[in-house]
Amino acid sequence: MSSMGEAPRKGFGARLVHAVAAIEDGAILRTAFFAMLAGTAWVLFSDYMDLNQVQPADLAVMPGDPLLPAVERPEIDPSNPAYRPLEHITTPPEQLAEPLSIELVGGGVLMLSGTIVPGAATQFAAEIAARGDYVETVALNSPGGSVDDALLIGRMIRENGFATAVGDGALCGSSCPLVLAGGIERLVSDSAAVGVHQIYAGAGGTEIGSAQAMSDAQAMTARITRYLDEMGIDPLLWVNAMETPPDRLYFLTMEEMEETALAGTSEVEAADGAAVSGSDAG
Repeated sequence: MSSMGEAPRKGFGARLVHAVAAIEDGAILRTAFFAMLAGTAWVLFSDYMDLNQVQPADLAVMPGDPLLPAVERPEIDPSNPAYRPLEHITTPPEQLAEPLSIELVGGGVLMLSGTIVPGAATQFAAEIAARGDYVETVALNSPGGSVDDALLIGRMIRENGFATAVGDGALCGSSCPLVLAGGIERLVSDSAAVGVHQIYAGAGGTEIGSAQAMSDAQAMTARITRYLDEMGIDPLLWVNAMETPPDRLYFLTMEEMEETALAGTSEVEAADGAAVSGSDAG
């Protein structure tokens, strides 16, 4: 009990309100964001455990399954081209399902087409060592694949000062947007399709324990979030991925890509090397 000469002590509720008020708005937003990430990671884990009842490889980005259906987005006007993103893709599915090919197509454009298989980053590094002096832009047309390789390729792109592009008729799905994020300038055609979804451990049919699955999911979420932040991309972009099942894609609208700094407005090389109207963000 307080003595007559002492100021009365604040109750717990009052002290809590005072402490919260002392926190800067930015810190509150950051705390709320990471709390949301933690909650979404739990949803990701729950979905993973459901998927593990079947062979995970059946829902992974594997040859023969490069074009995943779009998750429903009722908030988008059906007349908006973003409502039918798969109609933008002109590359045959069987070509997208092939292991990643890397080709210097001229005009300083290095074309990456196909699935990002394990080891693709080593292949990319060898190509850059041999022809990097001729490269200005890395063009992407890929359904995604190995997250580890996508992150490594994205970092090499940033270290070498290359731009990235998704051209007219091209797809950049699953882990491919992580490669796109590596460009010092990121170019996206209005007629391209860029989509994200949950990245989960265990693809390839290997069953792992629930505790390890949860640990892997959290670790991968942290790696991706940190990477996007380092690349200057709003990590909120990946919340859309974590909320989308691995057998669907959340196709990003141009507005969403601009708001998160994944894209803006400029001219971009198409999948076949021709110039088209598109977007960029640096």
